[in-house]
Amino acid sequence: MTPPHTTAEAHLRRMADVLEEARQSLAGGGVPPGCLLPGLMRLIPCDAASFCELDIPTRRELNAQAIGDEDDEDMDGYWRWRHQHTQCVQVCRPHDTPETTQMAEFRSVRELRNLPIYTEFLAPHPTIAAIALPTAPNRTRVFQFFRRDGKAFTDHEMTTLRMLAPHVYDLYKQAARRRRQPVRLTHRELDVLRCVALGMGTPQIAEQLCVSPSTVRKHLENAFGRLGVSSRTAAVARVFPEPEAL
Repeated sequence: MTPPHTTAEAHLRRMADVLEEARQSLAGGGVPPGCLLPGLMRLIPCDAASFCELDIPTRRELNAQAIGDEDDEDMDGYWRWRHQHTQCVQVCRPHDTPETTQMAEFRSVRELRNLPIYTEFLAPHPTIAAIALPTAPNRTRVFQFFRRDGKAFTDHEMTTLRMLAPHVYDLYKQAARRRRQPVRLTHRELDVLRCVALGMGTPQIAEQLCVSPSTVRKHLENAFGRLGVSSRTAAVARVFPEPEAL
């Protein structure tokens, strides 16, 4: 007779089922797979959840999914008071592996409720847990889980998110590779963007490629048009997605 599953074994099986369901739906085209967010909510009870990618310099929302009442957010309030969202500022830092945090690590519920970022953007959810995925500089790519009651996520729930995080990141990368369209740039445009990716400014690129600064700027302008972006950061993230942008 097969012994019954322990609570821990049953939970691990539910985690595996959520990940497998997402793998099976990769062909659907969503990035991340559309069933992943509701699956994570089944494992981490919460009132709302979201996935969002933001480009900080341009204040653009590049990608978003939401369940619950997070789809009515006022992004103006976010941009106005973003510096008070200490958890968000933390996960925005460059990182090579997924990072799992919760708001309670940075501010108490009482502190948060006294801040404009809560009144104008986060309310009525003072409790937030997050899986922040690696991405290009000056961008965020994060799953967030929101609770109204102010109770912190338990150690067990945070451990679940930490265990899931590398698998969630892998699913995101697989989905992004399937969806990503080929980028067609000239050899010289690619040379310029490679230099940008190395952190070079226009004068350095011009010297490196033995062209004038105006020629560098023209190549960048042409590349931006082909890629449908408006910044060097976005262009680099579009053309060189590994490792930070996938």
